[in-house]
Amino acid sequence: MTTITSLSDDRFRSLFRDFRKSAFRLETLQVYDVSYEREDFESFLAGQARGEVSGISGYAERVRAGTAAGKRFHRVHVVEEPLSDYVRFEAVWSYRETVAAGEDVRVIPVRRGEWPDGIPRLDYWLFDSALLVVMNYAEDGLFLSAQLSEEPDRVAEAVRWRDHALALSQPFSDYAQDFDELMRRR
Repeated sequence: MTTITSLSDDRFRSLFRDFRKSAFRLETLQVYDVSYEREDFESFLAGQARGEVSGISGYAERVRAGTAAGKRFHRVHVVEEPLSDYVRFEAVWSYRETVAAGEDVRVIPVRRGEWPDGIPRLDYWLFDSALLVVMNYAEDGLFLSAQLSEEPDRVAEAVRWRDHALALSQPFSDYAQDFDELMRRR
């Protein structure tokens, strides 16, 4: 099993370039402490207008180019309501841009303290239904490591979780119809 300890590692970045058909992300945290977003998150909290967010814009461009080449990008985020400040930021400053670029972003909304049956509290990427990348974070959302595995049983389990998460979720665009009200809830 390969372990990567930096999101800037070329081995991690190459995953998004080299997959052939599909990339799926399950997000389960309500806060992520990602260095490239820190300044933008602080601007969001201060009520400033959205500028270009380089980390998000770069990913959106990869999505746009990938979808033009026939690749699919899917993401499901289990979001606890009322939404955390970070999830509000991610939805407004990230999801809207990546959806416009072609990513199928979906959410499973739950009340705080509840969790959907059959969905692990585990963040991961799944590439081409063949490579599992488990994303490990500290309690405060700080990225610790990514563990890559092609072990068939682990990948098969991640595929089942993906399919179940997709079945339980709703498109972000549907969820966002009431989003202005959700943005005010705390």
